[in-house]
Amino acid sequence: MPHQPVVPSTPRTDLPYGMTLTVRPTGGAAEVLCLSGTLDTLAAAVFGQELETHVRHAHGAGRRLIVDLTDLRLVSAAALHVLDLATHHLAASPVLLVIGVPHVRELLLLSPPAGLRVFPTLATALASLSALDRPATAVPAGDGGVLPDRTGTGEADAPAGEREELRREVLGLRARNRTAPLIGTAQGILRERYDLPDADAAFAALRDASQHLNVPLRILASAVVTAPRPRADGPWFPGRRHTPMPVPTLLGVHDPGAADRRTLLGSAVDAVMTYTGADAAEIHLTDPALDNALVLEGHAGLDAAYCDQAAQLTGPPAPAAQARARGEPVLVLDIALDPGLAASSVGRAALAAGSRALHAVPALTDDGTCMGVITVHHEQPGSWMTTAQHTALTTLAADLAAWRSWYRRTVVLDALEHLHTHARTSQRTTPVADSRPDEGAALPARSRAPDARRLRPPEG
Repeated sequence: MPHQPVVPSTPRTDLPYGMTLTVRPTGGAAEVLCLSGTLDTLAAAVFGQELETHVRHAHGAGRRLIVDLTDLRLVSAAALHVLDLATHHLAASPVLLVIGVPHVRELLLLSPPAGLRVFPTLATALASLSALDRPATAVPAGDGGVLPDRTGTGEADAPAGEREELRREVLGLRARNRTAPLIGTAQGILRERYDLPDADAAFAALRDASQHLNVPLRILASAVVTAPRPRADGPWFPGRRHTPMPVPTLLGVHDPGAADRRTLLGSAVDAVMTYTGADAAEIHLTDPALDNALVLEGHAGLDAAYCDQAAQLTGPPAPAAQARARGEPVLVLDIALDPGLAASSVGRAALAAGSRALHAVPALTDDGTCMGVITVHHEQPGSWMTTAQHTALTTLAADLAAWRSWYRRTVVLDALEHLHTHARTSQRTTPVADSRPDEGAALPARSRAPDARRLRPPEG
């Protein structure tokens, strides 16, 4: 059908979160949607609604849609997810996406959404319009496969060393992007709850409590999202009783009082390898803020590609997810002979890492709550553990569950109490125009507090 001219729109400034949308003319061949401002986690949902409207309008008129994000100050992981959802059905007639931030563009190039083509500038996107119907070229991906050159600029064509360095960088970016939406949600909650002036002030409050109690930022953010709302006055968890860390049977922690989270998880992985004779091992812990998805917290003998695929497990066919769902061990004698697992991304990554047999054991508390899963790998197919090794693995899983339960109701709640006290103090003493928490100020003594098992436990 003949192209109709695109009439430039007046910039829309009525959108929330400081976003501005403008439609630019391109001579009728395409419709260019320009977005400026900040596209963070909170703004992603609004952006998604606008994007779907413009996708329907452009394709209904027979035009290509170009989404130009060059003027954005921030592009969140949630926004990239929205882009994928809104365009995944357009593989045959993709949306052209312009992103000037190199690491975001590289991330999309190495894991390209089906309905998007990525370009570094608007000029290169417009220049590609006449060539979109030609077959995509491909260049070596560095692992025996091919990486499509979706930009038309040859960015994917790089020496093997550079591609490997880029691959490692992208894996790191993907790891950070998995945590960004959760931290963004926690920031929004804190801004509303304590009347903080902006996201930076909320992040500063999170960071201060994280550092004060040595609780990872992601764990604290999950706790903020899942914990019950505190009362206006007084401690968050009044009357809570502090208990000492349970003494583990086999974890190899000689001084439980001095063991921080990283030390204990490292000792747990070492103990699993020692007692089971495994070639590799991994420990996942559940995250209530992610519907109890399993998050990879410790590992040994596994490569970065596998860890990327196993970083967050939500369901089968991953043996760890099956063990969590069933509440009982899951044994895979040969990954290659398990059709569902062998065809999955995590199964392919395990085979590529040299694993053939897997044994996953859930870490269950006395009341049957799953706190995580220990998975051991063996390079040869078949069962390899003795009865004594099975018993040791079960004991290690029980140790892990007891520690995790204690950590969530003690250390994590202490961090929440610190955050609450500090934020309330800043709220009372600092003018709204300058209410960033004073990280150097003396903090009031932490209130002791009730058995938090009566409350919905936060992540830890």
